[in-house]
Amino acid sequence: MKKIFIDGSAGTTGLRILERLKERTDVELIIPEEKDRKDTEKRRFFLNEADVALLCLPDAAAIEAADLVENKNTVIIDTSTAHRTSSGWTYGFPELTGCREKIKNSKRISNPGCHASGFIALVSPLTESGIIGKDALLSAYSVTGYSGGGKKMIADYEIGETENLLSPRAYGLTQTHKHLPEMQKYCGLETPPVFCPIVSSYYSGMQVVVPLHKEDINGKADDIKALYKSYYDGKVIKYSESPDENGFIRSDALSGSDKMQISVLGNGDRILLVSLFDNLGKGASGAAIQNLNIVLGTDEYKGLNLD
Repeated sequence: MKKIFIDGSAGTTGLRILERLKERTDVELIIPEEKDRKDTEKRRFFLNEADVALLCLPDAAAIEAADLVENKNTVIIDTSTAHRTSSGWTYGFPELTGCREKIKNSKRISNPGCHASGFIALVSPLTESGIIGKDALLSAYSVTGYSGGGKKMIADYEIGETENLLSPRAYGLTQTHKHLPEMQKYCGLETPPVFCPIVSSYYSGMQVVVPLHKEDINGKADDIKALYKSYYDGKVIKYSESPDENGFIRSDALSGSDKMQISVLGNGDRILLVSLFDNLGKGASGAAIQNLNIVLGTDEYKGLNLD
């Protein structure tokens, strides 16, 4: 039985992963006592004792944790931003061409960011196929629930003064959002997109939208639909012809799910590419569990909520 250690199990993503793995009988969890949770030497021991270590830490702490691993057989799955574009690390998005096999054989895996997952799912197949050129100048906006901001933001919305938090709030206004490097790299874009993330007053769920003019693509909207249908043939990411509810799409429609639903909307002249998922599911803990399953050689979808 493989030993699993979650470094940072008190955070939002770590807690969700811990809850999922506690229900499984095919893995053995290394759970430190509270007094040892932040002890560097104890963490070093646990990290090197594990067959797979999941890092659910801030970037600096994740880099430190990765450096503590001396056991060449320990696999690291890092859910932070720290290693997503680093040399020697495999990007943990198995639906992308060739990624599943790389994840299976890698010792260092970086879990994708939530906003980035929605953007990459929409754009990467298009640049790979040539429907969009790698020189395309794209934009995107993304609406997320407040759980994506971690413990402090959750407390702000659920415990603090909420009068100023009822309206959706745009952020990342300086165009330096931490997900931009991976969005650019794994879509093969020469220029990062203009990206506007928005946080709103609901717990979880995410909607990413990439607008296009017909002049931006080599082909038609129907070509994009056909590509998505053939490209995403697994159980997690699925194409949906009509995701709207009477002309609306709720950003929290897949809250609690590990699925991602992608669609092509708009018309022949102005096209909207839309991905819908849970920022805590396919955007975080669900993706980590999917990557863990691939590493363990078990059913890729074990423990995922795909109903």
